[in-house]
Amino acid sequence: MRAYKPHKIEKKWQQYWDETNAHRTNEDDAKEKFYCLEQFPYPSGRLHMGHMRVYSIGDVTARYKKMSGYQVLHPMGWDAFGMPAENAAIKLGAQPSKWTYENIDFMKNQQKKLGVSYDWERELATCSPEYYKMTQQLFLLFYERGLAYRKNGAVNWCPHDQTVLANEQVEDGCCWRCGTEVVKMDLEQWYFKITDYADRLVNDLEQLEGWPEKVKTMQRNWIGRSTGAEVAFEVPEAGEKLTVFTTRPDTLFGVTFMVLAPEHPVVRKLIAGKENEADVNAFIEKTRKESDITRTAADAPKEGMFTGAYARHPLTGENVPIWIANYVLMDYGTGAVMAVPAHDTRDFAFARQYDLPIKRVIVAEGEAFDANEMMAEAYTEDGVLVQSGMFDGMPNREALVKIGDHLREQGLGGQTVSYRLRDWLVSRQRYWGAPIPIIYCDDCGIVPVPKEDLPVMLPEDVVIDGMSNPLAKSEAFVNVTCPSCGGHARRETDTMDTFIDSSWYYLRYTDSKNDQVPFEPEKANKWLPVDEYIGGIEHAILHLLYSRFFTKVLYDAGMVNFTEPFKSLLTQGMVLKDGAKMSKSKGNVVSPDEIIAKYGADTGRLFILFAAPPDRDLEWSDSGVEGSYRFLNRVWRMVDGHAELVASRPIVNLSDSAAKDLNRTLHATIKKVSEDISERRQFNTAISSIMELVNKIYAYPEDADRGMLAHAIESTIILLAPFAPHITEEMWRIVGHEDSVHEQSWPVFDESALVLDEVEIVVQINGKVREKMVIPANTTKQDMEEMANSNEKIKELVAGKTVRKVIAVPGKLVNIVVG
Repeated sequence: MRAYKPHKIEKKWQQYWDETNAHRTNEDDAKEKFYCLEQFPYPSGRLHMGHMRVYSIGDVTARYKKMSGYQVLHPMGWDAFGMPAENAAIKLGAQPSKWTYENIDFMKNQQKKLGVSYDWERELATCSPEYYKMTQQLFLLFYERGLAYRKNGAVNWCPHDQTVLANEQVEDGCCWRCGTEVVKMDLEQWYFKITDYADRLVNDLEQLEGWPEKVKTMQRNWIGRSTGAEVAFEVPEAGEKLTVFTTRPDTLFGVTFMVLAPEHPVVRKLIAGKENEADVNAFIEKTRKESDITRTAADAPKEGMFTGAYARHPLTGENVPIWIANYVLMDYGTGAVMAVPAHDTRDFAFARQYDLPIKRVIVAEGEAFDANEMMAEAYTEDGVLVQSGMFDGMPNREALVKIGDHLREQGLGGQTVSYRLRDWLVSRQRYWGAPIPIIYCDDCGIVPVPKEDLPVMLPEDVVIDGMSNPLAKSEAFVNVTCPSCGGHARRETDTMDTFIDSSWYYLRYTDSKNDQVPFEPEKANKWLPVDEYIGGIEHAILHLLYSRFFTKVLYDAGMVNFTEPFKSLLTQGMVLKDGAKMSKSKGNVVSPDEIIAKYGADTGRLFILFAAPPDRDLEWSDSGVEGSYRFLNRVWRMVDGHAELVASRPIVNLSDSAAKDLNRTLHATIKKVSEDISERRQFNTAISSIMELVNKIYAYPEDADRGMLAHAIESTIILLAPFAPHITEEMWRIVGHEDSVHEQSWPVFDESALVLDEVEIVVQINGKVREKMVIPANTTKQDMEEMANSNEKIKELVAGKTVRKVIAVPGKLVNIVVG
């Protein structure tokens, strides 16, 4: 018998697939399309087990769909711009491009060793000029449509990476990439107007039936749509109006002070010339050094200062003192808050801390109201209005609308919708990114780079030291001729947020060699939306939200005919070892290369798919890997031991019971594996059912039909093929085939084969099981009763007793009630 030699087999078939271009996309429009996509990796240098898991999941799906008759698009590329390449360039004294492309080559070779069926002809890297030329085209599209704009404002600044971060890239007050505490800095930056799409981004989540509810909830919360009212407070001494947004206009008469974000542009005007001006400015500078997360944390101290200015209450005309406080952010709402301490827990604590007035305007229905009664805590329940003028006695839920309507009628505000979402800051002060295609001319102002001059190339004669933006120091890059007037001009030296690159890459795969436009609409509309998108839940807000935004913009521009990029989303769990996420610092890393070197890729794939459902965390187990290796050896011996029989293609004869039983198990397995892959996405239970089928084949009697045995073995090879592509390719040849197992049609289960000829039922006496019988599956109730009553054991047990009732449940049981 031949031995299973995974390394020899896998090298052989990987070479064959490369030479024959076996994974090239078959553009056959007679077949239904299926676009399977795993999130492309950053080329950091080495694949980890998380990569192996996501690629194995995607490959099973793609191979299954291809064998099921679909034309399948299954591409791969590289999310290749970003800070790690610059950091490596500083450390190694090399250009980021050299480090990046060397890593791409290494990781691509690792992916090929896994046996994944990628169409490498469509490969892309976001750092290639061919790709970022198209990214720059899309930037100009956003600019032309009024969705890209420049403004000065307080931005999140990472002192370590020397770059700006979007709000979404600040995690717990720190840079999402390097972990350095983020500070605020005033800079003129480019933004994308994602807020124009806030409503559609929320509403269209309802279309995404194939997305985990958890991810949709995370996006809803991030967008943060709130219904309420805008209220305008005049500040007579400054000639200004302060607009606030509140979800509680029913409490408007309870406003006793206002709070502004320290960064609010009106603050400097309010404090100018006042005695406390220096103290307030010092407080502003102190607050600006704190992260937004720190300032708004529930347990953080609420600190503030009185500006010395007053606003006028829009409905009562009363003077309302204006404060600034660390817990109000300029980035959220309008940067101004109307404080109602009687009915807001945070405002109540602040008012008590600084001895500010508290005015109650809602009481529980039927409660006696005493305006002089001291409140021990804020009242946040529903009730009726008091001390609220014409609205006294009105239920507060009704007042939410009525007061909003009244504000609108008086020209003082009105009902509106507000969002937590802020426009996307896309400027980055770093080298290794797509240059923003904008020129600044003293005479013409902002001038887009003409499309025929794209790409704006990254210069290579720069020094990357991590201390500043290398592009800003390159005179050859900065100094240009204005394309509009021909005069002297300066090039934009910021590059784009790398999330822009990944917000449209799934479209580029459909037309990856196009050197004129990002993609032809006809090709994108054929393949998109992606049918199965696979990746980590850590991208639920950033990448997925931005991709949805991009798709909607492109839809509005007439470039695509769909509004959502990903029809179905599978977020895989992490790979753990010893209960913790694998990491070098913990010393618990197991690399894919180690597993492939010891057991082969098929074993690694099989284990990582079998050990846990794909959406759950997976605990690494060396014994589990050994078990998967033993199973593949067992399948190998089964096939090799019956190779001549299977190759002879004997006719299946289901005349004996063992053959019928194996046939029934085979079709149950086909049904289970098919549904587990395509519907439930439970690859672990699919593999388990194949294991049960193999056990059944091993137990098949020697004297039973040989045709059924051969058919079951051959079908097992096909069922296992998406999970373990190399060994099944080899076994398919061993049993006499000359074509590829991956070109075979997926087996279709026969429902009639699942019907049992005989079933085992139980016979109960007064509800207790006393006997078991095997009877024809179609036995009627009456016949079941007669068979039970004529059973010798049952006759003995009921002898001398009165049978009061007999209950028969076809296919399951007979219960004899005796007295």
